[in-house]
Amino acid sequence: MAVTIQPLLQKCTTLSHYKQLQSHLITTGLFHLTRSKFIEHCATSQATGTLTYAAHIFQTLTFPATNDWNAIIRGLAQSVQPARAIAFYCKSLSVLPCKPDALTCSFTLKACSRALAVNEAVQIHSQVVRFGFIADILLQTTLLDVYAKSGYLDYAYKVFDEMPERDVTCWNAMIAGLAQGDRPDEALQLFKTMKDVGFKPNEITVLGALSACAQLGMVQEGKNVYSYAKNEKLDMNEHVCNAVIDMFGKCGHVAEAYRVFNDMRCVKTVVTFNTMIMVLGVNSEGTEALKVFDQMSKEGFRPDNVSYLSALCACNHSGMVDEGVRLFETMSKDVSVVPNIKHYGTMVDLLGRSGRLNEAYDIINSIPIKPDVVLWQTLLGACKTYGNVEMGEKASRKLVEMGSHSDGEFVLLSNIYAAHRRWKDVGEVRNAMKNKQVKKVPGFSYIDVNGVIHKFINGDKSHSNMQEIYKKLEEIMCRIMEHGYVPETDYVLHDIGAEEKENALSYHSEKLAVSFGLLKTSDDSIIRVNKNLRICGDCHQVMKLVSMAYEREIIVRDRTRFHRFKNGLCSCKDFW
Repeated sequence: MAVTIQPLLQKCTTLSHYKQLQSHLITTGLFHLTRSKFIEHCATSQATGTLTYAAHIFQTLTFPATNDWNAIIRGLAQSVQPARAIAFYCKSLSVLPCKPDALTCSFTLKACSRALAVNEAVQIHSQVVRFGFIADILLQTTLLDVYAKSGYLDYAYKVFDEMPERDVTCWNAMIAGLAQGDRPDEALQLFKTMKDVGFKPNEITVLGALSACAQLGMVQEGKNVYSYAKNEKLDMNEHVCNAVIDMFGKCGHVAEAYRVFNDMRCVKTVVTFNTMIMVLGVNSEGTEALKVFDQMSKEGFRPDNVSYLSALCACNHSGMVDEGVRLFETMSKDVSVVPNIKHYGTMVDLLGRSGRLNEAYDIINSIPIKPDVVLWQTLLGACKTYGNVEMGEKASRKLVEMGSHSDGEFVLLSNIYAAHRRWKDVGEVRNAMKNKQVKKVPGFSYIDVNGVIHKFINGDKSHSNMQEIYKKLEEIMCRIMEHGYVPETDYVLHDIGAEEKENALSYHSEKLAVSFGLLKTSDDSIIRVNKNLRICGDCHQVMKLVSMAYEREIIVRDRTRFHRFKNGLCSCKDFW
């Protein structure tokens, strides 16, 4: 009967259709033979009200069979409330004579994956072993996916290593999990291993590998992945092309990103345009970004929220204040787009960076939605840049009222006080940090040299080449002083002597990474550094002078943007 009912189920597109079919099956005496298939189809349907109705039918069953449980759990696992599927699974364990099978566990683990319910997944893992289902490849892959998506990468690796056989699905889950879990170097290595052992990466695998390359700034590896994608015709997939554009952009290769954008063999989408606009924006190509934004409409695409946000960010990174204001006014008149908190935040940042603090403050107080902590943090950052103590204190008070305890807020306020030599206030801020147990996020930078990632933290002395690095750094400082370098000690918060302040600045992680780059790379190559925090003003000045003194191009990707240093100038035009 399962074969004959399937065509009828396929024709059901509304709740009314399901009710009519159920009446027919009950009338003909066939419902008890087909109910599991009926419940499953009804529960997984996209029609309004069908999942609730399937649950209602299930609850009327006196002795639901394992197939009935599987049907409703599967439907709930795919719903907007996947946690309900886990609750049904737990209930099934207490109902006799029902016994969960491998499918029951698999559907429930998928619910755990969607709900990021890793503790429940661990318990189900132990039950899978106890029930004797651990050899099931589908179950193992689903379990791996739960751990990987939840960030429990060591657990995921253990499952992966113990799998007797692997399909492409499990490789993809592991690579994606590593790429998204701050372990991109391992994701890239696993991608290479996958090919070495004879598995053929697909679109999903390539997306994970490209994401890893983008995070690491490893453009050559990214080119290798892209070359593979082209050879396998995976570049016919728009998602792959978008990821390639994003990868080149995050590695600072704007021309390459533009080339991929213009030469795409697949159809462009709004996401494609948004990606290109953002790439241009973070690389300080604001004028070009707005050209692509205009190109969208000419090619028949309607800008969405992300389009406007990307264009506003481009204006922000390029210091195009008037253009950004005009664009924001245009968006406000577009009935299809409603400005959200990120749009307002970008405008606050744009106005704040240009010194228009009162306008930025007015925007925060006038928006129709409740301002979040990011808006006040952004204003606080602008107050630090322009040394506005009064408004900085206002922003700080608002953040305290909102219960925010970010280390960045305390550091910014300390910076404002330190710049005005208000050491007592600096001390009070530091005491507040201690009382609230707020710890400053340590700065670190990394650089790729010949395919090997080298990581540095502030004041690092753990690197095997550290003696050479520090000696080179001394040489750098002496050399750039001949070009007019004066340490910007305002960026050091401590009330200490000038010499100690200069030493504190000298050993910032990006300076150590550049020193290593000068030691270990050829004179005609670009030095590329990634930093987890915003580059400080002193390091920014040093990079400009190093690019001139050593005639080397340096690209620093910090938390928010790219800085391309060449011939003593930065692509951000000192607007960051």
